[in-house]
Amino acid sequence: MEKHLFNLKFAAKELSRSAKKCDKEEKAEKAKIKKAIQKGNMEVARIHAENAIRQKNQAVNFLRMSARVDAVAARVQTAVTMGKVTKSMAGVVKSMDATLKTMNLEKISALMDKFEHQFETLDVQTHVPPASWKCGKGSQLGQGAVCLAEEQSRPSPLCLGSEQGELHLFCLAIKLN
Repeated sequence: MEKHLFNLKFAAKELSRSAKKCDKEEKAEKAKIKKAIQKGNMEVARIHAENAIRQKNQAVNFLRMSARVDAVAARVQTAVTMGKVTKSMAGVVKSMDATLKTMNLEKISALMDKFEHQFETLDVQTHVPPASWKCGKGSQLGQGAVCLAEEQSRPSPLCLGSEQGELHLFCLAIKLN
């Protein structure tokens, strides 16, 4: 499928190049028309005018086909991507089925709770240094405490009754051994 996608993109590019070539040939035919008119040769000018019109129509047709082939290539690209996503999801479902068969619901629940706890701990640990720098000097708080100050600019869903601009202080005790 990906080989077909490459061929479609290549064909679209080739059609686009052909359209540019036809535009160039049309301009050359127009120049020949001017020369023929200047020489007073109206029959030759008419032939070159027909050639210029044909080249213009051919350029438009090449450009139209290029756009259509490019649209088909985009649809094929979407199909290829969806195929990859489907394969990936199938693998995840199989591994989840295997996990569910080997573990009971209580173990899965305990594992998920542990994961959430570790994620929250990691989140707190990554936010401690920047928040503690907001508080100023750490020596004013005494050893073993880090102050996390956060000025709330809008009420959050967790603090529905709080006023805007209210200063929340959270202190965590940290033992330095």
